[in-house]
Amino acid sequence: MDTQELLQIRKQKGSEIAKTGRIKFNNNKWLVPSQTINKYYLVTLRIDKSVCTCPDFIERGLKCKHIFAVEMTISRETSLDGCIIEAKKITYTQDWTNYDKAQTKEKELFLRLLNELCFTIEEPEYKFGRPKMPLREMIFASALKVYTTFSLRRFMSDIGSAKQLGYIDKIPHFSSVSLYMNKEELTPILKELIVLSSLPLKTIENNSFSIDSSGISPSKYSRWFDHKWGKETERKIYYKVHLLTGNKTHIVCGAEITSQFSGDAKMLPQLVDIAHQNFNMNELTGDKAYLSHLNFEHLEKLGITPYIPFRTTSTRRRGQTALWRKMYNYFALNQEEFYEHYHQRSNIESVFSMITRKYGNYVRSKNETACTNEILLKVLCHNICVVIQEMFELGVE
Repeated sequence: MDTQELLQIRKQKGSEIAKTGRIKFNNNKWLVPSQTINKYYLVTLRIDKSVCTCPDFIERGLKCKHIFAVEMTISRETSLDGCIIEAKKITYTQDWTNYDKAQTKEKELFLRLLNELCFTIEEPEYKFGRPKMPLREMIFASALKVYTTFSLRRFMSDIGSAKQLGYIDKIPHFSSVSLYMNKEELTPILKELIVLSSLPLKTIENNSFSIDSSGISPSKYSRWFDHKWGKETERKIYYKVHLLTGNKTHIVCGAEITSQFSGDAKMLPQLVDIAHQNFNMNELTGDKAYLSHLNFEHLEKLGITPYIPFRTTSTRRRGQTALWRKMYNYFALNQEEFYEHYHQRSNIESVFSMITRKYGNYVRSKNETACTNEILLKVLCHNICVVIQEMFELGVE
């Protein structure tokens, strides 16, 4: 592990210490609690080099997690001799009035916005046979089922309430909703609805975006014979959810679902093209999985600056793109400034957390098509809820 990776790990651990609020200031020194033992370490902040009494700093001489914790806890002004003149606790405000309004009215507005989205769906031409339920109403019912997080049978009372409010004309049988979620033609429609649901925030999300992937599991296992141990082994199957999101509002601008064995790098051009059609993208942050010459070439054509950290084996050679050489030099010579931009990638981690905490980190469906559609419905529900939140906090109509 190289020095920068070690510093990133220490920075993350320092953030965990700073969140506890147990850091104390006394006689120009900071008392920082240990994460493993009942002990405090002394941190002294200076312009040239901060020091700490912990074994990690004494052994390696690198900035430790305790120094990072103090820097995250305070905003400081220093004199020429390195003494702290003023120290303030960093706090983050929350517009609780509008947050409470958004949460209390969310379900009411969710039904209304979902209904308006579904009205953009073109109904397939009727040919012959028994008339089917309108596609618009079945997608409405499927999204409402995912939003409630109930099973097919237990969410029927919610679909009954939707009928009373006039959002659907007929209550479908719960098995009909399951059958529709197994249709392959539903997948491109849901992807289009995700993009459409992000457009109300088009003027707000106009600069920095992030890309990443995460796994969501169904109730299935894969089995194979392990020759090394001479027995059958099984492993949980999961689907990879590839998202490109805005860093300001956490809106999802594009989504793709693949198998667990699919690589991340090849998904970047596809997701960037989807978002670039509707949003003004200036910066894109991603982890090392997206580091490739083809991705840099694609981003260079679109005028997007990638903040993707380089590996220890990465080099600056002739024949590489100008953007690769530029960002390699920037990463090597201005790492502190680089990681200030790269830190924006934490927003997409928040998006995955928001989706899994609210709608679950698993899917109830069984086959691949239904699982894909259910995951896309989770993302669609997330987007609608984000728009509702911004309706109150930012005044988005």
